[in-house]
Amino acid sequence: MSDSFRHHQALVESQHIGRGTRIWAFAHVLPGAVIGDDCNICDHTFIENDVVIGNRVTIKCGVQVWDGLRIEDDVFVGPNATFTNDPMPRSRQHLREYPTTTIRRGASVGANATILPGITIGQNAMVGAGAVVTRSVPPHAVVVGNPARIVRYAGSGGVDVAAPESAHLQVGTGLPSVQQLGVRGVAIHRAPLIKDMRGNLLAREVERGLPFVPKRVFSVFAVPSKEVRGAHAHRALEQLLICLTGSVSVVVDDAVNRLEVVLDSPDLALYLPPMVWAIQYKYAADAALLVLASDVYDPNDYIRDYDQFLEERRALDARRG
Repeated sequence: MSDSFRHHQALVESQHIGRGTRIWAFAHVLPGAVIGDDCNICDHTFIENDVVIGNRVTIKCGVQVWDGLRIEDDVFVGPNATFTNDPMPRSRQHLREYPTTTIRRGASVGANATILPGITIGQNAMVGAGAVVTRSVPPHAVVVGNPARIVRYAGSGGVDVAAPESAHLQVGTGLPSVQQLGVRGVAIHRAPLIKDMRGNLLAREVERGLPFVPKRVFSVFAVPSKEVRGAHAHRALEQLLICLTGSVSVVVDDAVNRLEVVLDSPDLALYLPPMVWAIQYKYAADAALLVLASDVYDPNDYIRDYDQFLEERRALDARRG
């Protein structure tokens, strides 16, 4: 406690305040709260008992942090952001146990945003000012509105898919061109598209025009534009994603680099190697996504937790040197 700063008009009842943390005027911290190092707790904040706050967290003025909140390292909470911990509150009726709401490391919650109970704001996610968050937010997602919807992914700049002329199509061979992207192993395979007055023709040949021999094919369609699909990685499976109609955006992440690719033509196929985190969103109303997979369905091949993916990806990279 002696290594932290308390304004003389703050009421700090907790003995679990980290080194270098500053607590400013009219803040009230209850006895059970745990606050890490180098935090900045601004004026007129209230922090209840069953609260754990990590290191280097900024909580701006007018924020109440209720029982059940877990705020990890390097989180920013904007002024007057509102957290809740009871989905059906009644006067003088209290839950025996409050749902856990988690704000993962590096995330930001904008001014006047409202966070419903029991959800998770993912690592490095960004909640826009005034957003009402009713569902968990994936890592790196930027959400806005009421109810909050994903509008993009932080740090995932778009990539220009090469036009046929610049992609060096192997004209006359029936083979696709390959454009490597900035995420390890991920590539665009552009197939020759034949157009005439009778319509368009596009072909991809197994064992000749595909990066692997497919053992499974499935399609995704009629996805509401607000929904996100994918959000996982595979340990061994390879995939090829082709948007037959409409458009869909795919975010690819190798734990170091992250890019967003727009698939809006059937001559574009996005190759996903193993150990790449992939998310599909921004489905057009008429989007139909065809997925070719290198093996049959195996639930044990999926990595659905982003932190687990980061751990396994970095361990794999370390073994490869």
